[in-house]
Amino acid sequence: MSNDVRTAPSAVPVTAPTAPAASGAPTPGASAPPKRRKTNLVVLGGSMLVDGGEGSISTTLFPVIQAALGLATSALGILAAAGRIVGAVAGPVWVYLARRFSRKWILAIATGFWGLWGIAAGFAQDFTQLLIFYTIMAAGPAAAHAIVPEVIGDSFEDKKRGRVVGWLYGGVAAGSAVLAPLIGQLANVEDGWRYGFFVFGAINMLFGLLIVLFFKDPGTGNGEAQLRGFTQAERDAESKITWTKVVSLMKIPSYLILLGSRLLSSHLLLAAFGVVMLVQVYGFDTAVAATVMAPFGIGYLVGTIIGGYLADVLNRLSPDYGRVGLLQAAQFLFAIVAFFATQVAYGGILPFLVLFGLVGLTMGLNPGVNRPLVMAVVPPELRGAAFAIFVSIIESVAFAIYTLTAGFLADAIGMQAVMFWLVVVIMVVNGLFLSFLYRPFKRDRLALEAELDRRREHILAKEAAESA
Repeated sequence: MSNDVRTAPSAVPVTAPTAPAASGAPTPGASAPPKRRKTNLVVLGGSMLVDGGEGSISTTLFPVIQAALGLATSALGILAAAGRIVGAVAGPVWVYLARRFSRKWILAIATGFWGLWGIAAGFAQDFTQLLIFYTIMAAGPAAAHAIVPEVIGDSFEDKKRGRVVGWLYGGVAAGSAVLAPLIGQLANVEDGWRYGFFVFGAINMLFGLLIVLFFKDPGTGNGEAQLRGFTQAERDAESKITWTKVVSLMKIPSYLILLGSRLLSSHLLLAAFGVVMLVQVYGFDTAVAATVMAPFGIGYLVGTIIGGYLADVLNRLSPDYGRVGLLQAAQFLFAIVAFFATQVAYGGILPFLVLFGLVGLTMGLNPGVNRPLVMAVVPPELRGAAFAIFVSIIESVAFAIYTLTAGFLADAIGMQAVMFWLVVVIMVVNGLFLSFLYRPFKRDRLALEAELDRRREHILAKEAAESA
């Protein structure tokens, strides 16, 4: 990275140039969309699904792993936290390597061939070995968390990003809903958790090959109406990445508030410890308790689709406040449903199936809202870094803290109390915190639009000068 610094864009959109554009120059929205963008979503979504299944073995089957290796409940928190911590380091590294070499090959290696480490985890003979292999395995999916949203932003225009993110994450959730009860049944098979790691690791490696064969990189900035149709070289000339620019992410107020909200996002704790809670607090066996992950996955699918479409509709009605309001509402809704899913005994599994479905739905509202919000204020060339910080670092650090705390507190005060304080209460605080996002988001969104308009005008002016 060089150290050149460009003039910061104004907050008012720049008007179109009066000079005639070069012959054949593209107009906003007139050029064809990137090729194979739907195929990209299929192979990347499949890889993310398998990554998720591989990672969920430790949570869904923890009671049998616990019995097999003689572990305390806190071991689950250590595993989950270690996976997140390594993700916090690995995410930015994968983004750097993708920028330095190729997004296609980094995705193939990190989210595909990396499944070799999952197979190794299946051979673990004690907690130390399991922790080492599981932690290395967890470094791979961190690439998808950072790079896949960047690819979506480079493939689709702003008005479609909510629904695209919703369908992608919803499709992954739907697959997880199918896999969850199957993974749960491995609890009834001797050493079933080992077979789970073996199978998912092998399938992951297969998806690495599929990414190599079918993924086509759309190119950085190709999802913006102002820049689509220009060559990658022309777009890159206007968007050189410098250390100064990366640091400037911390000067975008809306992005900082979204990072703060991510630190307060403890809902993943319920997904990680939900099965264990049902076993320890309400007395269900592991196979029965694991069935709640099916409606959870279905609910998450419905939530991501509804959230994505609703976010796009609200964005059309109010580009400055629509998505922000939906994100805030999602936090409050989750906290309400989480209370009834964790603090009330119902005497059977059926009410929990319904409630975990609603938990998944309210949790699923988030991806189709928060990812487009980041894309709306961060320049295309910095989105990989932005999502690496947003998901790989901030979310991972927060989740590591929550899971470690939950694991140790569960042994001291019980899992039900942990769910109340670390999930319900913190998510209410998160919803209140998002009130700070309304004012700066409008200013930051308009500033990015002005910058993209400036880049387009500069490219057209250069083309006109070269053809004169």
